Amino acid sequence: MSITAERKQALITEFATQPGDTGSPEVQIAIMSERIKNLTEHFKSHKKDNHSRRGLLMMVGQRRAMLDYLKKKNVKRYETLIERLGIRK
Repeated sequence: MSITAERKQALITEFATQPGDTGSPEVQIAIMSERIKNLTEHFKSHKKDNHSRRGLLMMVGQRRAMLDYLKKKNVKRYETLIERLGIRK
């Protein structure tokens, strides 16, 4: 259900705004989106896992708050990020 260290590092290098960047909203949202995607796949075969479903809902809310923050600070970065992640229409 969690992401591997290699995948996490790949996401960090792909979405970093500068070398060594691990805390920018883009990186945090990308990592969280990967975890959400993995949990969504988990629920396809484990429909009654309600404890993990609660964690998923909390993660989605946290990602939503980070996206709202990024949109408030810099709309261009927000639009670029949702385009690259493919999370909005």
